[in-house]
Amino acid sequence: MADSPLIIKSKEFALQIIKVCNYVKQTKKESVLTNQLIRSGTSVGANIREAFYGHGTADFIAKLQIALKEASETGKWLEMLYRTEYISEELYKHLNKLCSTIRILLIKSITTAKENNI
Repeated sequence: MADSPLIIKSKEFALQIIKVCNYVKQTKKESVLTNQLIRSGTSVGANIREAFYGHGTADFIAKLQIALKEASETGKWLEMLYRTEYISEELYKHLNKLCSTIRILLIKSITTAKENNI
C-alpha cells in the first residue's frame, strides 16, 4: 500500500497544496478560496488512504470515487486562484498537472477494480 503511486502522488500533492494555501493566506490575505482548496486538496489523499482499508471491493471503489470528486473540485479551486491572480500561471500549471495525473490514476484504478470484481 505505501508504495502505491496513488498514495505517493496524493501525499505529495496535499503537501504542496498546504504550502501554497499557507503562502497565499500570509502574503495575499486570501482565505475563502484557500480554505476550500485545502479541504478538497487534502481530502483526495485521505480518501485514497481510506480506500485501501475498505470493507471489500465496493467500499474500495466508493472511496476512490469520492477521491476523484475531490480531485475534480480541487482543480476548480486551483483555477479560481489562478484566474483571480492569487497564484502564478506557472504554479497553476504545475499543480493542475499533478491533480490531473491523480485523476487519471484514480479513473484507471476504479476501472480496474470494477473489471476485477465482475
